Amino acid sequence: MSTAVAGKGLEGIVAANSGICWIDGDAGVLAYRGIDIHELAENSTFEETTCLLWSGILPNQLSLREFSTQLALARELDQRIVEMLRSFPTSATPMEVLRTAVSALSFYDADEKDNSHDANVRKSYHLTAQIAMIVAIYDRIRKGLEIVPPDRSLSHAANFLWMLTGEKPSQTATKTLDIALILHADHELNASTFAARVIAATLSDVHSAVTGAIGALKGPLHGGANEAVMRLLYEIDKAGADPVEYVQNMLNAKQKISGFGHRVYKTEDPRATHLRRMSQQLGKDCGQPKWYEMSRAIELYINSSKRLNANVDFYSASTYTALGIDIDLYTPIFAISRIAGWTAHVIEQLDDNRLIRPRAEYIGPAYPARYVPLASRP
Repeated sequence: MSTAVAGKGLEGIVAANSGICWIDGDAGVLAYRGIDIHELAENSTFEETTCLLWSGILPNQLSLREFSTQLALARELDQRIVEMLRSFPTSATPMEVLRTAVSALSFYDADEKDNSHDANVRKSYHLTAQIAMIVAIYDRIRKGLEIVPPDRSLSHAANFLWMLTGEKPSQTATKTLDIALILHADHELNASTFAARVIAATLSDVHSAVTGAIGALKGPLHGGANEAVMRLLYEIDKAGADPVEYVQNMLNAKQKISGFGHRVYKTEDPRATHLRRMSQQLGKDCGQPKWYEMSRAIELYINSSKRLNANVDFYSASTYTALGIDIDLYTPIFAISRIAGWTAHVIEQLDDNRLIRPRAEYIGPAYPARYVPLASRP
């Protein structure tokens, strides 16, 4: 008989000890290794933040330069992976492609069968670089465009935009994406990270853990909300409707508005604070302020009428659109960022491993239920 009952969806249950990410949902605080996300968004880079997540401390100048160099050197894909990407149907979604390609990466990683700490760090460098490359390369392939080779002189964010568009990105675009990657880099035991830790805890390999995490992120209840937000904005714009009236009608029809509320935060999602500002600034810079203005009108209405706050997905939609990124790449970009957190958690799990094996609260027929012979069943 069970001695403790978990909340539905394991809500409120502590499933692991971790020194990576701290969240205070009541106060709206998110911190990586104890450093507030606002400080990191305003002062750090994705490379530095990833180094922090993996090592536990902020690097000095020499260490950061070495980290950035190693990450840039990891920007290479075995040609057989590229040919595999070419073989996929162009109707395949980027998340399906990413999930399958990451699994195949293990074939060509020399450290694949080594679960030591140092080997897992090396694999983390490779995966962090390669996931961004896979997303950019497949997007070019499906559009019939030439693949753009990586530029190791560029930052992680700038190189992704370069490989995606074939044009050197502006400082504004690079900084915006860099901050977005920092904001999405980790979020404690969310569904994909927990999936990665469960897989790693069986002493499976890092690639399997990350493949499982991508599979979890692919689900619309985890990674697809910003896509739904942008599709809604497009619908409103196409209809020429007032955004508040449109949303009112949706709510009256019992339809969900994506991008609001959060399982953990009881106040504003701290990541939304930065994305709101970036959405507004980028909209002005690219001459498309309407996406921010529509979003802001909807946010104010939902906040006042439903007492719900925007989450990280709501303004990431208009931010990515202002960067010229296709809707179905929003969730893959989430993975490009979250690989930093996934690998940090896998490394942490394997450094002090115990198989994750929770119990279930049994709600079936009372024991002992009687076995009825086949001939006697009605």
